[in-house]
Amino acid sequence: MYAITIREPGGPEVLEWTEVPDPSPGPGEVLLDVAAGAVNRADLLQRQGNYPPPPGASQTIGLECSGTIAELGEGVEGWQVGDEVCALLAGGGYAQRVVVPAGQLLPVPGEVELLAAAGLPEVACTVWANVVMHAKLAEGQTLLVHGGAGGIGTHAIQVGKALGATVAVTAGSPERLERCRQLGADITINYKEQDFVEVLRAEAKGADVILDNMGAKYLQRNVDALRTDGRLVIIGMQGGIKGELNIGSLLGKRASVFAAGLRFRPLDQKAAIVADVRERLWPLVANGSVKPIIGQVVPMAEAASAHRMLEEGDVFGKILLTAKS
Repeated sequence: MYAITIREPGGPEVLEWTEVPDPSPGPGEVLLDVAAGAVNRADLLQRQGNYPPPPGASQTIGLECSGTIAELGEGVEGWQVGDEVCALLAGGGYAQRVVVPAGQLLPVPGEVELLAAAGLPEVACTVWANVVMHAKLAEGQTLLVHGGAGGIGTHAIQVGKALGATVAVTAGSPERLERCRQLGADITINYKEQDFVEVLRAEAKGADVILDNMGAKYLQRNVDALRTDGRLVIIGMQGGIKGELNIGSLLGKRASVFAAGLRFRPLDQKAAIVADVRERLWPLVANGSVKPIIGQVVPMAEAASAHRMLEEGDVFGKILLTAKS
């Protein structure tokens, strides 16, 4: 098979479409013929040498994919060869074939096309695990999503609205904010021109839940934007890794700060998240309340160009990589 390999840590040009050995499934695993993978910001970090995969995981980039089951490993039940699925991966998605633990498989939901389903597992499991399972976003509450135009953001907007929340987003241009409004965002904030704390306080008296991809840069301002009993969930570090926080502001609001990744969780935790996503979120995808938002589709052999697109920040939603040679 062919897969994207990293010649050496560096820019997009180090990604190469190379012939590599086919993987084979072990006990509890399945082998997929990949239809498409999707590009995530973590992939850029891995390409640069800053985000190695967990021990034992594939060294190939790629945290999600869609495809068809080609082979079942020993002990796998509930799936059959030929099933169309999408999968949450610890690595390996930029390839024509990938092995995945059976607990991290999801059926392609409803009328979603197989290729488009590649853009669902990582964002769905990230948003659901953090916003719903941990932060307990509820009907009538307010959710603030930073980076509303990205893959995580476009998904989180729809999930928030489907759950009956008021959704606020930040983005960097009027055009991107308008597209967020079309997805259901109630409050749109241009972070280049507006203070999200002031806007959120004025229009919603703060947020109950904040989904943050910036980290250090926004830490204190996020806490300032929370309501009493608010929950800040940090899932990225685009704004740095070290920040200062006034603990008094947390105590005064009975607020909480939680940071969580997905890739390095134990298999049983990932399986539990995937099972909850399948039970409670997948019906919303199947009925069209939540849809995969695909900004660009690129041949997997041209993954370098997809990485450039994501770095330039002009894509709305997800970038998919089609695996056909």
